[in-house]
Amino acid sequence: MQKNLVIVESPAKAKTIEKFLGKDYKVMSSYGHIRDLKKKEFSIDIEHNYTPQYVIPADKKKLVSELKTQAKAASQVWLASDEDREGEAISWHLYEVLGLKPQNTKRIVFHEITKNAILHAIETPRDIDINLVNAQQARRILDRIVGFELSPILWRKVKPALSAGRVQSVAVRLIVEREREINDFVSEAAFRVIANFILPDGTTVLKAELNRRLKDKNEVIAFLESCKTIAFSIDDITKKPVKKSPAPPFTTSTLQQEAARKLGYSVSQTMMLAQRLYESGLITYMRTDSVNLSDLALDTAKSTIMKTYGKEYYKFRQYHTKSKGAQEAHEAIRPTDLSNVEINGTPQEMKLYELIRKRTIACQMADAQLERTTISVGMGNRKEKFVAVGEVIAFDGFLQVYRESSDDENEKEQENGLLPPVSLHEPLELKDVVATERFTQRPPRYTEASLVRRLEELGIGRPSTYAPTIQTILNREYVVKGDKEGIERQFCVISLSNSKIKETEKTEIAGSDRNKLMPTDIGIVVNDFLMKYFPSVLDYNFTASVEKEFDAVAEGELDWTKAIDKFYKMFHPIVESTTAVRTEHKVGERELGIDPKSGKPVFVKIGRYGPVAQIGQAHAEDKEAPKPQFATLMKGQSIETITLEEALKLFDLPRTIGDYEGKTVVAAVGRFGPFIRFDGKFVSIPKTLDPLTITLEEAIELINDKRLKDEQRFMKKFDEEPELEILRGRFGPYIAYKGSNYKIPKSVEHPEELTLEDCKKIIADATEKPVATKKRTRKKKA
Repeated sequence: MQKNLVIVESPAKAKTIEKFLGKDYKVMSSYGHIRDLKKKEFSIDIEHNYTPQYVIPADKKKLVSELKTQAKAASQVWLASDEDREGEAISWHLYEVLGLKPQNTKRIVFHEITKNAILHAIETPRDIDINLVNAQQARRILDRIVGFELSPILWRKVKPALSAGRVQSVAVRLIVEREREINDFVSEAAFRVIANFILPDGTTVLKAELNRRLKDKNEVIAFLESCKTIAFSIDDITKKPVKKSPAPPFTTSTLQQEAARKLGYSVSQTMMLAQRLYESGLITYMRTDSVNLSDLALDTAKSTIMKTYGKEYYKFRQYHTKSKGAQEAHEAIRPTDLSNVEINGTPQEMKLYELIRKRTIACQMADAQLERTTISVGMGNRKEKFVAVGEVIAFDGFLQVYRESSDDENEKEQENGLLPPVSLHEPLELKDVVATERFTQRPPRYTEASLVRRLEELGIGRPSTYAPTIQTILNREYVVKGDKEGIERQFCVISLSNSKIKETEKTEIAGSDRNKLMPTDIGIVVNDFLMKYFPSVLDYNFTASVEKEFDAVAEGELDWTKAIDKFYKMFHPIVESTTAVRTEHKVGERELGIDPKSGKPVFVKIGRYGPVAQIGQAHAEDKEAPKPQFATLMKGQSIETITLEEALKLFDLPRTIGDYEGKTVVAAVGRFGPFIRFDGKFVSIPKTLDPLTITLEEAIELINDKRLKDEQRFMKKFDEEPELEILRGRFGPYIAYKGSNYKIPKSVEHPEELTLEDCKKIIADATEKPVATKKRTRKKKA
């Protein structure tokens, strides 16, 4: 008989824990939840106190059977899933499904996978915390109610196959509102004035900026004219010591934000890498609201800093978590052993570990001491001043190790260099003045990191929900993460040099964005519909208050069924009344005007495959009436901003460009963007070309490029099996057969020499699934 069975939720965690326990312990993984609500059924008994109806998924039945067998054979079962609500729920489900008994079941928790932490957990077991379990159940059931009751309404009113979620819909609302702020923003121009002064030595230059912006060209020219006769001199010099303190150690959200800024990682990528580091025993638990550090971590940080940098660099700091009732108020994210400078792992894991280690060490280091010098240049009797600011680091302190980044371009720290030595009332000679027209900045689009920060500020979501929330709105295509091309605009530069005023017009690209979150048309339409009929569900304060109720359930201060009942009695009547509403137009439909050719109205709306323009209306009662015409919107166009003229141009497609090799060449737009149709084949049109204006020569070049790529890709085919081909792909040669792809083993040096029998054997022996784009899934449900 096996004395001890330890059950964790991930195989990587099991592997690490096994190293620390002796032969009397067997460690198994549950691979996340072993049961859940049914996927395609409501699975909540509303009439009987919102009782959830859990099932064991088909793919988990064999595993559950194995766990049952091992649990029966063991004298002691240790439930060792993660220490948060989700982990507590996993332990509770295991306890229920495996039929465990209180006398031989113990719940253990730890926030790092190290030998000491595991042994300490075994010495101090506890019971399953049913309050934490109920908080997880409340979130799961509330989200199921919202999803199952809202989604069918969206199918009928907007478009089939849509879905809605409680926190996800609020995140989409934030992104839609920001996009509208950007669309409504009117930029205002003003001139930034910078002057270069020559000091009395005749060579040293002092660069300074006017302490106000000038509003137009006339004011600039008048100002520059006055500069010709003004006597400039130093009228003030101030030196001020400045202290900078390090940021606290990482929580889940601050790690996600910094990894995005410094390493370019997406929120889900950061969490995947952090999970691997945690399960390998290298960092503490990665879902936490806490900035607290253990005494052991503080002592290790102290010795590391003293040894590496010297005692003057050390400063003891105790951080406290501000958020009341933090979900995972245990410890900040830190390395389990700060003396580990480098780890074994992928380059991405190593970079994330280094970021966590540096932040942890920096938070126990001395403040950086800087000296900021401000020099003011007087202009005779005028009120304005030219100001130069310089900053010198007197003592680098924590900056030796770590400097925090910022999302806001305007907030990003500017390196202020050393200023030249000057004396009070020293006369200056004006070398030149340059006034550059600058424009007020529109609100910035959200990055994944800044969206997480905003959700956290509003009290929406918890550490375990940020990554899946963002992934969900991207997967549902309510939001896209991508680039936005800027527009060219002119700006004016007016300069004064050698007593001559010169005016120059220059151009710049304004409003471009890289890797930002933007709402799709479907996201905007769904958001507007929910905001109209379900404003309380999308209300920021309401969503935050629900999170607080979950916290109260976790603390044992509130019965979870009462929290659900309160919500359901408010929510369900709105669902019923909205279902009964009959609308004249489809949700999101917008009339642009009249088509001058046909005299029929022109609309834009969400069609079955996305946004479309429509000329004319369908008449169900008159079957002889001509049917409406439809055209797909092009990439970059939106039903919210498209004009009548732009919409009408779409009906020029499909457009016959000409003939090539005796066959017609047609330009069109489809579900996946603009394309050329030629000889039964399709060739994508790149975004540098427009299907409305593409020439025959440009189309022929695209056709020939595609042919060349296809020829280079093709390696071999068989007359007796036309569906089977050997092709060259990004990751090496492979076999394509009946819509599936199969890797050719690396041991095959000459794939082009494979026979049909060889290929069929490779297909038959393939132990892994056909090569395909894999969607990332979380093991846990948030």
